[in-house]
Amino acid sequence: MSVPSSLKGGPFTPSVLVRKRYVSYYIFLIWVSMISAILELWLYWQILWDPIRPLHFYIFLPLLFFIMYITMVITSLLFSKLLLIIVNAFHKPRTGIFLRHPSDKDYRYWSLRNTIKRWPVFCAHKFPFPFLDNICFKMFGVKTTFANSLFEGWVDTEFIDFGREVVVGQASIVQSAVIMGNFLIIKKTVIGDNVRIGAHCVVMPGTYIGKNCILGAGSFTTVEQVLEDGWIYIGTPAKKYKRNRFFEEDLEDKLEHTQNIDIEKIRVKYEENFFIRHDKHISLREKLKQRKEQLEEEHRRLANAP
Repeated sequence: MSVPSSLKGGPFTPSVLVRKRYVSYYIFLIWVSMISAILELWLYWQILWDPIRPLHFYIFLPLLFFIMYITMVITSLLFSKLLLIIVNAFHKPRTGIFLRHPSDKDYRYWSLRNTIKRWPVFCAHKFPFPFLDNICFKMFGVKTTFANSLFEGWVDTEFIDFGREVVVGQASIVQSAVIMGNFLIIKKTVIGDNVRIGAHCVVMPGTYIGKNCILGAGSFTTVEQVLEDGWIYIGTPAKKYKRNRFFEEDLEDKLEHTQNIDIEKIRVKYEENFFIRHDKHISLREKLKQRKEQLEEEHRRLANAP
């Protein structure tokens, strides 16, 4: 998993956590997960080790390591979940804007929760099969399904709802919490059905991405930005680019698929349907006017900012 160094603002980055006072939780989870794996190795040794005929012992050893790793992840998950239940009984997680300081209770408990989650999420993400990631997210309260592909990205572990058939691109970041200056912002992020998030995107806390949306590679959203259903968004920040027609039921008819495929004809038809910008009909004067209004709105926003 690749996280750009310029974006080290997530809950699994030690530099933003109140971590020293919670290191004992981290060590405990590593210890208890290792103990379960060592016990399996000991049991395997007792059953199969034969100094005269050791062949069976070595043949099944790779399979044992595979099982040991899964056991280690599941054990750390179960104990993490138990710790989170206890911690949340004292202070329930909530959304809002909080002070990034150890004296702030919400910031401390956010740090504690993410310190507890760090080890099982790290282990699950290093596993070559993505199903452990989805198990982790489900255990920690993220709404997701096994049909989603979240393995290549970096996803927060609370206040996130995913629809079905969601794909998060390589090195993309989906956040429900972010550090901005001296503030911690926690907002619920919602990703709809059939959403495609391109590589190296950043989805900020509170973002709502409607179903059948595509967020182009290298784009990012703003806090609490709403992306309408069925559109392709690109840019920094993300803006409407064109309608997403890839999920339309009559897509094959529009592309005129036939038994004898004419590649050039398909290419022309494809460009007609998918490479026309939604604002193409707007004149140059209107585009300049819209750009001027956007700049004036940005200046007003910055002038009124605290």
